[in-house]
Amino acid sequence: MKHLGTGLTDKDFKEKKVCLTYWKANARYAWDCGIAIGKFLSGLKAGKILGVRCEKCGRILTPPRIFCEECFRPIDEWLELKDTGKVNTFSLCYVTWDVKRIKEPQIPAVIEIDGASPGIGFMHLLGEVKPKDVKIGMKVKAVWKETEKREGAITDILYFRPISEGSNGYKREDK
Repeated sequence: MKHLGTGLTDKDFKEKKVCLTYWKANARYAWDCGIAIGKFLSGLKAGKILGVRCEKCGRILTPPRIFCEECFRPIDEWLELKDTGKVNTFSLCYVTWDVKRIKEPQIPAVIEIDGASPGIGFMHLLGEVKPKDVKIGMKVKAVWKETEKREGAITDILYFRPISEGSNGYKREDK
């Protein structure tokens, strides 16, 4: 028998059966994204997914790193990768990051970016797809913010949507 877990109810939130803490933080800080992520974010602002190649082991990584965590060699070869990939894994989320219940789930997924080494990619949202139609291995394409609205953040990609793969039955056609 397949167990799907027990969902939270509105009553659970109202009766405070869920541990929540609220406070007004006055957090002032600066954050330096570093060389690799800084260049990656600049690429996103330009509508490009950037990666790096390790000269020693040949792996192609995105998001980029400044060194290869497999062979510890500094990396300096940059590549522009495709804005397509495949779903490695996914989840259906009926509660937002700020603990608000939603009727239609958000679908976060790990996307293996085409051109990167197998298993290499990043987490993002899926869109334009029904939860029942999401499959491991499903081909997807980035949907970008309008150029003038991009700011150099991972959210410059709004979400990834399915693209057709011939006879595999995906309903969404590539635009």
